[in-house]
Amino acid sequence: MNTLLCGRIKELRKAKSYTQEQVADLIGISRQKYARIENGLNSITLDLLTKIAKVLGVTVGDITRVLDEEPEVAYRSGTDVGSSEKIFDMLDLFYANKHMYMRLQREI
Repeated sequence: MNTLLCGRIKELRKAKSYTQEQVADLIGISRQKYARIENGLNSITLDLLTKIAKVLGVTVGDITRVLDEEPEVAYRSGTDVGSSEKIFDMLDLFYANKHMYMRLQREI
């Protein structure tokens, strides 16, 4: 499964302060199966994706839009793993949350 999609699902779950077990219970699967989905070890069906989106209060398009986006910083595609990667991950999460917050404000 695409790592971008897995990461997006995980980000949205954490933004709602849900545990993997809570989401798994709400969509009717085991926590282990849900964890494998978030870690990219299991494929996700459209049915499960729809259920996850409903539980997280977003649309399927909100989750899958990461597949259409180009990386904002091209040099991040290197193989270096270290503290700078963690910083970039934190920045990505911040901007994803900021984007969701701005969208929610427009909808109110």
